[in-house]
Amino acid sequence: MTLHALDSPPSRPLPVAAVLRRVRAAVRATASRWGLLLGFLLLWQVSSVQGWVSPSVLPRLDIIAGALWQGIVGGALLDDVVISLRRAGIAFVAAVALGIPLGLLMGQMRWVERALDPILQLFRQTSALALYPVFILLLGLGEASKVFVIFWATLFPILLATIGGVKEVDGKLIEMARSYGASRAMVFRRVILPASVPAIFVGLRLSATTALLLLIAAEMIGANKGLGFQVMNAQYNFQVPLMWAAILLLALLGLVANAVLVALQRRLCRWAVDRR
Repeated sequence: MTLHALDSPPSRPLPVAAVLRRVRAAVRATASRWGLLLGFLLLWQVSSVQGWVSPSVLPRLDIIAGALWQGIVGGALLDDVVISLRRAGIAFVAAVALGIPLGLLMGQMRWVERALDPILQLFRQTSALALYPVFILLLGLGEASKVFVIFWATLFPILLATIGGVKEVDGKLIEMARSYGASRAMVFRRVILPASVPAIFVGLRLSATTALLLLIAAEMIGANKGLGFQVMNAQYNFQVPLMWAAILLLALLGLVANAVLVALQRRLCRWAVDRR
């Protein structure tokens, strides 16, 4: 035993009042963040049980949870989840691979932005769902048209967020780096790219949400597998609990994707993450 250990006073248990304050603070924090959602779910359950709404339209949450469990355990929904994630994942990765480099280029070179902006604005204002019949005519009813319509919709949030992130970089930082003799490549690598990453992640989160939204629409037309197809098929066959289970599963997938991107952003942009 060291002399320092002998000199240090023994640890004392926290007073009861301090423990209660911490518990109350934790309860308040949980209630402020999750209270409204829990209240909504409780209202849903009570409304269905009491017959305030038709149980054939809004089944009880425990029935929906049972249908979700049976679909996962039985494998009926697992195949749909894999197929849907593959479609959305391919489109999302392709949008990232094109949108971020193009956005970085357009944000730095004004002549490239002036040349490409009019046609990109035209494409951006054209609804992906309105173009879906065109994609079907060009690519058929197979996987290619479904992936491409998701790619089309997810590209523009990433592209615009990247362009905006590059333009918002403080010009004084760039001038300072150049005054110290930094090359154009070093300024991009050490100044422009790190400062643009938070805005890029905003675009990634928007695009991930858009990918799931367009996935449902794409799978409702000309598909025989996927969560979107499962929603429509369950509705046609009056399997309302299974329909809500597929919708709930889609919502959970969206929450997971957003949580992964938020965690990655916090890891890569610790200096720019809001601590509130």
